[in-house]
Amino acid sequence: MVVTNFDLPKATAQIPFLPDLQSPELGISDTEKTIVNDSIYLDGRRLFQIADTRANLPQRLENIQQAVDTISQNYFQTPDAKLKVQIDHAANGSPIIRVNGNYLMTVTQEDANIRQQDPESLAEELKQLLLQKLPQAKQERKTEFLIYQGKIAAAAALGMIVISWGMYRWQCRSRKISVQPTPPVSPATKPITVQLNRQQNRHIQEAKRRLFQLAQAMIWGGGTFFILGLFPYTRSLQIAILRAAKIPLQVGLVLLLTYVAVRLTYALTDRFASALINSSTLLTQETTERLQLRVSTISGVTKSIATFALLIVATLLTLTVLGIDVIPLLAGASLVGVALSLASQSLIKDAINGFLIILEDQYALGDVITVGQVGGLVENLNLRMTQVRDSEGRLITIPNSEIKIVANLSSRWSRADLNIPIGYQTNIDKALKLIEDVALKMDLDPIWQEQIIETPKVLGVDNFGDRGLIVRVWIKTQPLKQWDVAREFRRRLKIAFDKAGVSIPLPQQAIWVNDAELLKSDFDGKMN
Repeated sequence: MVVTNFDLPKATAQIPFLPDLQSPELGISDTEKTIVNDSIYLDGRRLFQIADTRANLPQRLENIQQAVDTISQNYFQTPDAKLKVQIDHAANGSPIIRVNGNYLMTVTQEDANIRQQDPESLAEELKQLLLQKLPQAKQERKTEFLIYQGKIAAAAALGMIVISWGMYRWQCRSRKISVQPTPPVSPATKPITVQLNRQQNRHIQEAKRRLFQLAQAMIWGGGTFFILGLFPYTRSLQIAILRAAKIPLQVGLVLLLTYVAVRLTYALTDRFASALINSSTLLTQETTERLQLRVSTISGVTKSIATFALLIVATLLTLTVLGIDVIPLLAGASLVGVALSLASQSLIKDAINGFLIILEDQYALGDVITVGQVGGLVENLNLRMTQVRDSEGRLITIPNSEIKIVANLSSRWSRADLNIPIGYQTNIDKALKLIEDVALKMDLDPIWQEQIIETPKVLGVDNFGDRGLIVRVWIKTQPLKQWDVAREFRRRLKIAFDKAGVSIPLPQQAIWVNDAELLKSDFDGKMN
């Protein structure tokens, strides 16, 4: 004999094409024969438990509960009524309990097995329980008791208001502290550190806000539930609320705690990233900017992975709350995962290549890259794809598995590669000296000194072009600063050329005519 407390869906085993060969017992499945138990309540409090087969328990439970309600109401409505509980025996020897002459229930062997007793002992125990609980319930309906309970309810309501108001004031104070103007940022503080600190503060404040909301809900919900349990007339509402809201409350609690866990994970990730950037033992002057980009990229990927993992845990907990066995589901999910992995090999390639891109620091968020015929600023990078914004503002999405060769234009340092045309009639040595002077003056300018890493190099004449001599200049700059430096250098060089009288040459083309008759006619015309 099996005694359980959970519910299983009803099932029947039928053979429709052999109705005459099937006995009545074959129409009841093993599930319906399973022994289950449930409780009988008096004024919302559990009185005792009964047990029966799954098929018979609902009807028996309804009959006994109705008998308890009828007997108790008759007993309560008669002020001078005496309580008499007697035990009779049925024809099969099972004890029968009667209260004031009214039939209550028959104690079965299944009922006795719940407490591992025999039916006679259980019947005697139930008799003593009824003699104790029914007078107690009648006593709770007296005016004096209700007034006393009303005072307790008023005190509980006042306590709820005070605690809720205190919690609200605490939340307001915490919010004011969080929105206070931040102190001035010192020059040594890195911009990405400021951004990470702001993100960390925002995530923490969001988690606090949700926890405050949960605390307010628990204060009012728990206080109301407590007040309902003070009075016998409203105590039954507790059972109704628990039965109706048990699963929604559990699911809501799981979702809320998952949301808070995600926010706290984001805050911890930002805090760790900020601490890593500010660690003087890990940083040097050359690797500062690059490490900031890497930390920003890895931080975003870590947050995505943590969110995905927490959502999976929340889903499994939700299914558990709903009464679904997750072990077969996990086994089935593993098989489905194998099938999907075979069908979606490109996604696996994307994830592997994305992991290697991040691990090997091929590029990171904020880099300017070129992949094939497209390129731009990296705005988003995860294990599956890379998104770049080109010069025209278009957002280009590239699967990581399609990235075979990538050109990173901003890894650790950049270079402004300038080709400056000089006319053939210009004194080349003076022009080279002028270009070098402009470059050195710009390198000494405090505004541009931090953006230019090394002294600019004038490489000399690089080519003979159709516009004149091509002088090549290299200026090594901070990442992504090569275009700003190149524009400023061209502006200064144009001003210097104008002062020195050096003009920018235009495309030139010489035409040679190799026609004997045309040359002879031109010669004769000149002689005449």
